[in-house]
Amino acid sequence: MENHTSTTILKPVPGGSSCGTLGRHIARRLAQIGIRDVFSVPGDFNLTLLDFLVEETDLNLIGCCNELNAGYAADGYARAKGVGACVVTFTVGGLSVLNAIAGAYSENLPVICIAGGPNSNDYGTNRILHHTIGLPDFSQELRCFQTITCAQVVVNNLEDAHEQIDTAISTALKESKPVYISISCNLPGIAHPTFAAEPVPFFLAPTISNQMGLEAAVETTAAFLNKAVKPVLVCGPKLRVAKAQKAFLELADACGYPIAVMPSGKGMVPEHHPHFIGTYWGAVSTSYCGEIVESADAYVFVGPIFNDYSSVGYSLLIKKEKAIIVQPNRVTIGDGLSLGWVFMADFLSALAKKLKKNSTAVENYRRIFVPPGVALQREINEPLRVNILFKHIQWRHGGYCRDGGLMVQLSKAPSPRKLWV
Repeated sequence: MENHTSTTILKPVPGGSSCGTLGRHIARRLAQIGIRDVFSVPGDFNLTLLDFLVEETDLNLIGCCNELNAGYAADGYARAKGVGACVVTFTVGGLSVLNAIAGAYSENLPVICIAGGPNSNDYGTNRILHHTIGLPDFSQELRCFQTITCAQVVVNNLEDAHEQIDTAISTALKESKPVYISISCNLPGIAHPTFAAEPVPFFLAPTISNQMGLEAAVETTAAFLNKAVKPVLVCGPKLRVAKAQKAFLELADACGYPIAVMPSGKGMVPEHHPHFIGTYWGAVSTSYCGEIVESADAYVFVGPIFNDYSSVGYSLLIKKEKAIIVQPNRVTIGDGLSLGWVFMADFLSALAKKLKKNSTAVENYRRIFVPPGVALQREINEPLRVNILFKHIQWRHGGYCRDGGLMVQLSKAPSPRKLWV
């Protein structure tokens, strides 16, 4: 997101009571990375922290009916805005939000999940707290989050809280995955010298491709595609992770290839694009889209995820030797060269400058495509096209053909004699 690299010094929130505190630091950090709406369920372990989020003028705290709703709202917000956040209470809230955070992990969404934690003085006391399963073990919630987040921090002292929080947030943004931050309930309102009155604006160093690897990937891919007769582009869900939508459209406009999307990639590219041909989903693809993709002699899959769902039970008629697979930080060309630390946006933009215009596959698609409910007309002296031929067959037999029927034409019988099976 653009505001990750902002260097503007933001004005402190009026009413200096929150300056230089953990709660103030968290509130400003969320605002600085572009979050405007935080989804929460209040509980006695997070109430003090929520007060600081309410006080932050750049944040809007939205109360939810339950933690799962808050988690899914943050998931949707991250899809739309680039990063989301939710705040829940200790254990009873943390365990309730797990399914939404696991979904965000599978969808590569940076969601900051903040949970109110036990009083820092309760650690090591062997006490049993409410909101737990009745054991003097405060780590159950943490253990559950370890497999569904890319970073987990438990803030139960102020000495290294600044580093823990900033590390967790930057990890979420860099890896595009959710993180878990537990904040002891007694700490948000305590001032500490490690927290500036106005936190220094957040900054992430931009990722830069290995230049030699990028050049090798672009040159090899361009040679591969420029000799193809009818190549196609297929967009997958990781296009969003790489923030490469603009570069993808730049490539599509430059090369003239048809554009298809995988089912989990819908919404990644505009479907009104003149080269858009539909959803590629194997045997259940949009009409005529599957035929164009699977008959291509080269296909560029950008950010794909090939699982049992997107591949219709691993039944795609795709050959590895014809495929260019572009992931957020790696490019694999056919069944040969694979180059890492080559970032998707850099690669697509550079490739757009190297490809020859080739609209053969688009023309093939337009030749066979029959718009639903639209009668096609053949222009005078225009060569007969397959889609017009079938449109006329459907029209000629429309009076006695039934949907779902199989028409068998007897070879020596005059039309329209036929058998229905």
